[in-house]
Amino acid sequence: MSMQSLSKEERQQLILNHISEVGKVDMKSLSQKLSVSTDTIRRDIKEMADQGLLKATRGGAIAHSPIPLHFRDREKYDVSGKQQIALKALSQLKDGQVVLFDGGTSTLAIAMNLPKELQITVVTNSFPVANVLEDHPNVEVIFAGGRLSKFGFNTSGPETMQAFENTRADICFLSIYAIHPTVGITTRQYEDALMKKTMVKTARRIIGLATLNKVNTAEAFYICPVTDLDMLLTDATDDHEQLTANLKNMGIDVR
Repeated sequence: MSMQSLSKEERQQLILNHISEVGKVDMKSLSQKLSVSTDTIRRDIKEMADQGLLKATRGGAIAHSPIPLHFRDREKYDVSGKQQIALKALSQLKDGQVVLFDGGTSTLAIAMNLPKELQITVVTNSFPVANVLEDHPNVEVIFAGGRLSKFGFNTSGPETMQAFENTRADICFLSIYAIHPTVGITTRQYEDALMKKTMVKTARRIIGLATLNKVNTAEAFYICPVTDLDMLLTDATDDHEQLTANLKNMGIDVR
């Protein structure tokens, strides 16, 4: 079957297959590959973006993050990868620090692995993080109250934002929903983006936490450029060097 004889549904499935394989597409190469005009590809991408099947970008499209929205679903997703990230994060902590923990499941993994002798202050809007640390003998917890999200089990709103604005933390542990070298760090929840944006602005060092399936994906609500990260902790091995190469080339310390 020639590419020109493909139906719209067949053509769009090929586009989705390509994004699934390589993480992105550009309209010009798709136009040549499928023997249709760039206007046709543009309409296809817009239609699929409206259906939530991909994320449209300037000149092409990239994949959405595969991560579930609800905290309970995310909690069970890629547990081993988050454990690897949590153990890497521990090396960045020392006594006396003030550390922001956002509402992600990767930060929860860090909280669950904190050594009992570590003496730090944790500022968080995450109920699960606060719950895990309530019995820690040496960690002081400051909870940023506000309106509870029943999807994320975290708080948001003016009170939460003010708590973060009044804190000058040594480190912010930023759980990442989606990260892309040009699109930046994004998430699916508007209020979550606002809270994380505030945390990024007030901390001295920003340490991103992302399993590899979040790399080269994007969502609707923007938090910050990837260059705001001082470090990105992943579950990468030497086999994944190419996947994180663009981020390293931007000067980010990827571990």
